[in-house]
Amino acid sequence: MPRPLDNYLGIDPQALNLSARRSEVLAANLANTDTPNYKAQDIDFKTALANSSGKPSGGLADGLTLRATQAGHIPLNQGMDALSAQLKYRVPNASSLDGNTVDAQVEQANFAQNAVRYQTSLTFLNAKFHSLMTAITGQ
Repeated sequence: MPRPLDNYLGIDPQALNLSARRSEVLAANLANTDTPNYKAQDIDFKTALANSSGKPSGGLADGLTLRATQAGHIPLNQGMDALSAQLKYRVPNASSLDGNTVDAQVEQANFAQNAVRYQTSLTFLNAKFHSLMTAITGQ
């Protein structure tokens, strides 16, 4: 059951965690630009964020939900493991002779876009906490 603070913060904490995880994936891609047979990976931000918030993503599985029929079942979205399951391999624009699918310019652009997304989520959370502290202290 969601707590009132979770309702107040909205989706920004999930967006912040997802952006941080995606930064790690994109940094690994950039670090392996010259590694033979390395396959670039990425996280579909829109789908992953929809899955973490419990809303359908617009994909083939809309309307299908997983149910825990026994108390011992593990929840679907449990920490970073759920994000690791959402990693996808990127289709390269041009093939490389060594089998590497990393395009440094694409990775750098995605990394910059993700950094802006991270900073935006952080700014929204900061503003929400600031307004909450203002309400609590009355100043």
